[in-house]
Amino acid sequence: MGAQDGPTLITSVQRAFRLLEAVSAHENGAPAKQLARETGLPLATAYHLLRTLVHDGYVRKLDDGGFVLGDRLTSLRGAGAGRAQTLLSRVRPTLTALRDELSAAAYLTFYEDGEIRVAEIVDSPRVPRVDLWVGFEDAGHATALGKSVLRELDEDARREYLSRHDLADLTPRTVTSLPELLRRIEAPPLAPAVTDLEEYALGTVCVAVPVHKGSTLGSLGVSLPVERRARLEEIRARLLPVASRVTRSLSLTI
Repeated sequence: MGAQDGPTLITSVQRAFRLLEAVSAHENGAPAKQLARETGLPLATAYHLLRTLVHDGYVRKLDDGGFVLGDRLTSLRGAGAGRAQTLLSRVRPTLTALRDELSAAAYLTFYEDGEIRVAEIVDSPRVPRVDLWVGFEDAGHATALGKSVLRELDEDARREYLSRHDLADLTPRTVTSLPELLRRIEAPPLAPAVTDLEEYALGTVCVAVPVHKGSTLGSLGVSLPVERRARLEEIRARLLPVASRVTRSLSLTI
């Protein structure tokens, strides 16, 4: 047999699996443009494959245009994933009400397996989510959601996390000095709320407060256009009781 001989690979199948992997990384859904960018596929190809996957039940399209895993795949992920989705379904109405009240996209994250991960985003065409151009797992130092979690960790766990993650310079306002970041995390002006003032994305500010899912740390936050920065204290006051409600809802279902 020649050196060039090998298994016959079906490119379209490989691309479909790459899309499924990308979709599975976004429990709250991701739009086709983002999935195409993450997989390196042409947008038209991603659209065609997603349409097929939706038709066959492997992917589901949300009302906001995002894509999540469909029933056929969700059933294969096991009881743990189903339980996690049940937990999120309990708090999603609260996040939706928060979005509508503040006219801001709402986010929920958890600290799991040593990483800060987005569990849910509730937005709308009128109040879109911030462009997640860098994954939250690599941007904990630059987001209010990530810094809120880091603030709640004990000192050893916080330093261990930061030792594994570079303080990437995402915008001209991103804090890349570890001593300065720790100072800001330990004593934020709106404590217990933490802010992101265009540190993750220019033109966007965020505020987040801590939540808990049993013993698991998390954060609840919203993103706003920078023009609404003057409302951060008002929004903090609203986030705190909502975070308590989310924590109670999550704890009751543990």
